[in-house]
Amino acid sequence: MNTQEIAAKLVALCKAGTFDEAQALYAPEAVSVEASAPPGMSRESVGLSAIRAKGEWWVANHEVHSFQVAGPWPHDDRFIVGFRFDVTMKPTGQRFTMEEMALYTVKDGKIVREEFFYEGD
Repeated sequence: MNTQEIAAKLVALCKAGTFDEAQALYAPEAVSVEASAPPGMSRESVGLSAIRAKGEWWVANHEVHSFQVAGPWPHDDRFIVGFRFDVTMKPTGQRFTMEEMALYTVKDGKIVREEFFYEGD
């Protein structure tokens, strides 16, 4: 698949709420970089298993009330997707809206890097 096809597939899976299935689009050595480190974790997750673990942490710690996905906006071997989540942080009970943009880089038909941009600590 080319970058445009991967971008369209990722957005379709995310809009359907099947974020886990989207990981099939990632290379085994993919890198995920957050704007700020999740509690007790690193900003950077290296490898698909680390990215999956970060996703599992997210699900375990957040109740998602609703979400929106915008894009993709492709540019050569990269594309951007916008996300907006209405969530409650389970440990604290704090409800908030989170907006972020994600920049994805594609190589050899797989996502090799994702970088998230949002207001961090």
